[in-house]
Amino acid sequence: MFFHPVFGLIDAPIIIGIVVIAALLFGADKLPKLARSAGQAKKEFMMGQAEADEAVLRAREDARRRAEAQGRDVMEGVEAGSVSGEAVPPPSDKGTLSS
Repeated sequence: MFFHPVFGLIDAPIIIGIVVIAALLFGADKLPKLARSAGQAKKEFMMGQAEADEAVLRAREDARRRAEAQGRDVMEGVEAGSVSGEAVPPPSDKGTLSS
């Protein structure tokens, strides 16, 4: 796996320093609230993503069913020569009549 070179510089003392600076900026009593709200936001995002995935699966299934129904309805119940009573000739290798 490829890591950016900056990630090689981040170690425990730097992370501790970031946490201390965050505590000074936001206050120690606000940090648990920030962490809780971040967790709730992540949970809501994951739930929304799961709902979107389900909607995509339903749409694909509906599209597949519609495609099957359209393909099935085109020639369903049609027999050779059923319209005029004549037999339908087999296709020729020459192409269309206009060629």
